[in-house]
Amino acid sequence: MTDFAALPLADAQLSEAQAADAAELLVLQRCCWVPQAIVNDTFDVPALHEDLDTVRGWIASTRVWTVRIGGRLVAAVRAHLEEDRWEIGRLMVAPDLAGQGVGRWLLGYAEQQAPPEATSLVLYTGSGSERNLTMYRRAGYQAAEPPANTLGKHIHGAVYLTKAR
Repeated sequence: MTDFAALPLADAQLSEAQAADAAELLVLQRCCWVPQAIVNDTFDVPALHEDLDTVRGWIASTRVWTVRIGGRLVAAVRAHLEEDRWEIGRLMVAPDLAGQGVGRWLLGYAEQQAPPEATSLVLYTGSGSERNLTMYRRAGYQAAEPPANTLGKHIHGAVYLTKAR
């Protein structure tokens, strides 16, 4: 575990997710994506339709980091290399802790974990997710056309954002 002292959250701890974290990640994911579905006027959001086995699968196949305070899972993010793109996803912060810098810190941490062969950092958010869009733009991301055959081409209202490395 790594000390999470850069945040104003006492006793926050960062660690790599384990299979045993899957159920809590699924609950946190639903808590975070229901409000996003509402502001984007669609429940056609993959994060809301995943099951426990799917979450276990992405824990096994991608890098996933969790933040806990006193044992409570309060935030997480995942990332993986897709061709030369470091794809960051499922950035989530417990709703009661939103706005305290956890998401921005975790985004920066995930960016730093990109392997040398990654030439860009990419992510998706909903077009109605103004808070997310503001954070990503402040972090240097810009809207772009997603690569062919990617998830963003299939989700109505998804915004593909990229940042050169």
